[in-house]
Amino acid sequence: MADHVNLVKLCVGVDSVEDLAARIALRGGRTTSHVTRMWPKQEDALLAGGSLYWVIKGVIQARQRIVSLEEYHGTDGVRRCAIMLDAELIRTTNVQRRPFQGWRYLKPEDAPADLPKGRENESELPADLAQTLADIGLL
Repeated sequence: MADHVNLVKLCVGVDSVEDLAARIALRGGRTTSHVTRMWPKQEDALLAGGSLYWVIKGVIQARQRIVSLEEYHGTDGVRRCAIMLDAELIRTTNVQRRPFQGWRYLKPEDAPADLPKGRENESELPADLAQTLADIGLL
């Protein structure tokens, strides 16, 4: 059994892995962050090797390693959690995921595998074909 846990989150407003990679690149290849309202209760397990898996257009397609969790206060003064992420975007095998709000924990044994070296730059399947294959369990 693994000693860490992951998070899975919808990547709202992003159309593709390439789109997400471009947004990360705009930050200069540094650690990036994602601010969320809730602080994960399993903080120690997340920091023991966890990643944030991104759901893009209904499919988990990539992940980023979680580096740290930091306190963040917005202009409204409310305490939030900034999930600090390694700038490296790691492509994963595609796994369909139904819509949900916020983030969810993802056990390592349920997480999609990373794409093998050399396949991470393959072009994506057309969205409708990828969705159809995911619907029947082939993706």
